[in-house]
Amino acid sequence: MTTGFDTYIRSRISLDDAAIEQIVSAAKAISLQRNETLLQQGQICRHKVFIVKGLLRIYGIGADGSEHILHFAPENNWAVDPQSYHQQSPSQFTIATVERSEVLLWAKPDFDRLLQEIPELNMLSGQLVASSHFNNRQRLFTTLSSTPEEKYEDFVRSYPDLLARLPLHMIAAYLGISLKTLTRLRHAQVRR
Repeated sequence: MTTGFDTYIRSRISLDDAAIEQIVSAAKAISLQRNETLLQQGQICRHKVFIVKGLLRIYGIGADGSEHILHFAPENNWAVDPQSYHQQSPSQFTIATVERSEVLLWAKPDFDRLLQEIPELNMLSGQLVASSHFNNRQRLFTTLSSTPEEKYEDFVRSYPDLLARLPLHMIAAYLGISLKTLTRLRHAQVRR
């Protein structure tokens, strides 16, 4: 399972084998079934999660009980609730698998130690946080300013490989539109 992480980390930063082994040995590798929860709303996020294989989603539940998906995390991505993780406070969100997944987990104290001991990892972590911040701002702007058609077209353009892996109700929950609207948009697109 760790070879996927080895390939990922080597493509991002220059580290010797000993440093990579140090990072990998601090992680716990686990396999998860479809719809399995890693973090439940109200729990404290105590781990950074790297997805070696599979697909996770981060979501919250609205006052009306509807699911609102903030983020999908496929292979070679990280999943964490940053506010809960850094403040060690109860999470407002849930992290769960969409499909069978293999992940690596680092407990916060272990990952914090690695960030201090391996400057390149600390720099990569900062770059990932900055990239996430940019992507979240862009997504927020798209959500607030775009029509349902534009939101769907942006999703298709940005995540073409996820279309076949996600049920329609999850795509609708990510876009902030009803399943009925998404179905109408898809049918209109097919007719063009």
